[in-house]
Amino acid sequence: MLKSIEGNFDNPEVNKLLTKHFIELRAASPEGSAHVLDIPGLKVSSIKFWSLWENNKIFGCGALKFLDKDHGEFKSIRIHDDFRNQGNGIKVIKHLIDEAKKLKIKRISLETGAGKFFDPARKLFKKCDFTTCKPFAHYKEDVNSIYLTKLIDHE
Repeated sequence: MLKSIEGNFDNPEVNKLLTKHFIELRAASPEGSAHVLDIPGLKVSSIKFWSLWENNKIFGCGALKFLDKDHGEFKSIRIHDDFRNQGNGIKVIKHLIDEAKKLKIKRISLETGAGKFFDPARKLFKKCDFTTCKPFAHYKEDVNSIYLTKLIDHE
C-alpha cells in the first residue's frame, strides 16, 4: 500500500530522487526547452508536492501547480529506479488526480519532452487519457515540448 507525504523535501531519499530527476531532465532537454523545477522551485506556495512510499521505501513523487482555481499542472512526476518499468507510473498519476479532485481542480495539464528520452512518459500519460493540447500558462510553441491535458471527472 502506498503512503503519501506532502512536502518532505528534507528527507534524504526525496532529495536524492528529485536531484536525479532534475539532472536527467536537464541533460535530456535542449537549452531553453527544459521546464523541470529544482527543489527550491517546487517549494513555492502555488505548488503542492507529495512523495509516495511503499514499505518505507520511496516509490516516487509528483507535484501539482495551481494555474488558477480550476486548472492545475503536473510537475516533477518521477518513479524511483527500483519501481520503474513495472506499470507503477499509473499509481503516481492516480494519486495526483485524486489530490487534484480534493482541491476542486477541473483540468490538469502538463508539459513533457518531445524527444525519445520522454517516450515512456508520453505513453504513460496517453494510457491515463491525457490528450495533446496547445501550450498553456507561460509555455510557448516549442518543437522540443509536447503539451497534454485532461478534464477531471468529479462524480
